[in-house]
Amino acid sequence: MKYRIAYILLLIASSVYSQNKQILYDFTDLPQVLIQNPGAKVSFDKHFGIPLFSQFHFNAGSSGVSVHDIFSDDGQDINDKIRDAIFSMSNHDFMTVNQQLEIINGGWRKNETTYFTYGMYEELDFISYFPKDVAILAWEGNANYINKSFNLADVSFKGELISVLHFGINKQVNKKLTFGVRGKLYSSVFNIHSVNNKGTFTTRVSNTENNYYEHVLQNLDGTLHTSGLSSLLDDENSDASKDIKKLIPRFFFSGNFGFGVDLGFTIQANEQTTITASMLDFGAIFHSKEVENYHLNGSYTFEGIELVFPPIINNEGTTPYWQNFEEELDGNINIDTLQNSYVTWRSTKFNASYKYSFGEKGGNDCNCLNTSNDEYQNAVGVQLFSMFRPKRPQFAATVFYYRRFYDALRLKLTYTVDDYSFTNVGLGMSAHLGKINLYGMVDNLLQMQNISKAQSVSLQLGINLIFDSND
Repeated sequence: MKYRIAYILLLIASSVYSQNKQILYDFTDLPQVLIQNPGAKVSFDKHFGIPLFSQFHFNAGSSGVSVHDIFSDDGQDINDKIRDAIFSMSNHDFMTVNQQLEIINGGWRKNETTYFTYGMYEELDFISYFPKDVAILAWEGNANYINKSFNLADVSFKGELISVLHFGINKQVNKKLTFGVRGKLYSSVFNIHSVNNKGTFTTRVSNTENNYYEHVLQNLDGTLHTSGLSSLLDDENSDASKDIKKLIPRFFFSGNFGFGVDLGFTIQANEQTTITASMLDFGAIFHSKEVENYHLNGSYTFEGIELVFPPIINNEGTTPYWQNFEEELDGNINIDTLQNSYVTWRSTKFNASYKYSFGEKGGNDCNCLNTSNDEYQNAVGVQLFSMFRPKRPQFAATVFYYRRFYDALRLKLTYTVDDYSFTNVGLGMSAHLGKINLYGMVDNLLQMQNISKAQSVSLQLGINLIFDSND
């Protein structure tokens, strides 16, 4: 059992969010822009992503501390740094990891106004809020916190691994408006989450003469939901490869299913002004297979264990203190294992942007690829992002500068303010070599010399084949 839990946690950590892709959003030279906004205005006629190589995205971050804060070689005792980190963070701080891998991605133009897209990708998303009260109790104990109530509601986390099959339509309604919609079929590989928990732990002077202090668990009410994990946790197999073989078929829709929709639009207010917005992952997953839910509720006052050492007569054993404690705890705190199905809502995301284009049109230095020459070389703008999370939404704001070079190279420079930092500078590049498109994007350039100081890291890269009638 312990091995299984450790394995699952390792899988989450090694495979895996802010999901904000501020560099990719509105980067209309790339087919992947349609994943961020199904209503993006694109000019190419057909595209194919190289299978498993068209997009890889990884993002991890902590809103409270960085790796450098804990492990820097600054001569300070690591225990002191851990303690400082615990007390500096709040229960609204969080740690998040997100990873996406496109399996297939493609699209084609039906006519001048209609573009169809299809694809499949896998995504792992994990977020855990910092349980400050629990961390303080675990680190320092309760000796210095008599009569303080530690809030167990700080325990809040969600993790899931899914695959997504999608099909979209991008429609230019008129010269000013382009609208898009994409339907999604979700297949959950596994899910684990525990939110909206309640209860307190308090150490106080006892009202009885049995002990000086008493420890009170009051109004406990917590639930851990899981799906897709019971077969991994229950078997005795220690071969991780066999567990992976169990998981792989679930990527191809043998797990728990769900449905979702993406919406987006682009408004060309005038020749130089563009306004966009999108809503992603408005949907839910219905968990009914391999479901195990653990519900805990009740109150209990513990006054310690009175150790008695009677003489052992007739080979009688000593008092089973721990067994007695467990029985007493079970009698007051109910822990139920349930197989009830449940529903999880996807973390819906919202994007919006305002872009102003200027300068000369096209790549006036060279149009050696014979690509479209009717776009401005420069653009500046602002982007907004928000995302639903268990305790509160996440927000981000970005300003950017976009530049076309020689019609073969496009760059996008961003500055983002979010829950992680106020110093996030990012850079994206898209290169077109005939029909081959190569791109890469990275955040937190200012921390590249020592990435451990960054409170978030993000990387995107991929290869596409793009076909245009102008080629």
